[in-house]
Amino acid sequence: MIHHIDISEFIELAQTTPIFDVRSPGEYDHAHIPNAYSLPLFSNEERKVVGTAYKQQSREDAIKIGLDFYGVKMRGMVEEVERIIAERNPDTNDYTRRKDHKVLVHCWRGGMRSAGVSWLLDLYGFNVYMLKGGYKAYRNWALQQFDIEYPLNVLGGYTGSGKTEILGELEWNGNAVIDLEAIAKHKGSAFGGFDAVQPSQEMFENELALVLYNTSKTITDGKRIWVEDESQRVGLINLPGAFYKTMVAAPLYFLDVPFEQRVNWIVEGYGKYTTEELINAIVRIKKRLGGQDTKNAINALVESDLKTCFAILLRYYDKYYGKGLAAREKAGVTIYKVSTDKVDAAANSKLIT
Repeated sequence: MIHHIDISEFIELAQTTPIFDVRSPGEYDHAHIPNAYSLPLFSNEERKVVGTAYKQQSREDAIKIGLDFYGVKMRGMVEEVERIIAERNPDTNDYTRRKDHKVLVHCWRGGMRSAGVSWLLDLYGFNVYMLKGGYKAYRNWALQQFDIEYPLNVLGGYTGSGKTEILGELEWNGNAVIDLEAIAKHKGSAFGGFDAVQPSQEMFENELALVLYNTSKTITDGKRIWVEDESQRVGLINLPGAFYKTMVAAPLYFLDVPFEQRVNWIVEGYGKYTTEELINAIVRIKKRLGGQDTKNAINALVESDLKTCFAILLRYYDKYYGKGLAAREKAGVTIYKVSTDKVDAAANSKLIT
């Protein structure tokens, strides 16, 4: 029997049940439900062929063409599901009781693709749960999460204060934490995208929505979720408007670290990158940094004077961050200024809790 379930039940089952996304690889790669496995019914090209037949010929012709593509894949798809279940359950290789293995299946809108694959997996013996409304239902659910006014604490401070590391300490000590930069795969400045390729905007939203939902369920007794202070744009990603509005209105814990200590921290963290990478990052902010400061920063970098280079950049970012801080003060946001004499995540995390 195939169980047709709504998004609320799907989200809860997905905590422990594998999700199989039967859309094309291109659709999956652009954005998908977090933790879903790609089990495409059609390749990208096959999807185009079926879609063209549907539009230019008839629904029946499109289905027949789709069946031609599907038929030769059936065994492989079943075996792929078996492989993934075995991988998730390494202590057993017994498939004699497949009814014990729940699987979640979805396509774009809960239509023929997910129906076809659900039929196959049910026929084989899996306990199949098919998402009504498909991926589109998840997208609607995800966007709704950003309208919720979550109880947030925002960790702020000038660039080089070690905020990300403090978040790690807070989480280690049992606090609820969401690392926005980790989800965006970007550290939030012109220099923040060296180590990873960012997800699509849609994929970022999918991830953030689920993290917000899951994290909010863990907080009790008036506790709050810690996030790092960010501008609305993190690299190429935009924080959802409603969520960002909640964030900038939340209490801000501003960590005040001496300039020299922050310069040293930045040099240690970014000095590992090549001169070319750093110059390219400086050029990206040339208009805002100004021609002379851009020239001076690059010259210092070429001469291997990293401290002078990053001191110039830090003064720019301090000025930029100061404007945001002033706007918060003007708006009446609660701001706790916490002074410290060094960049020390373990010690500084204790100052704000």
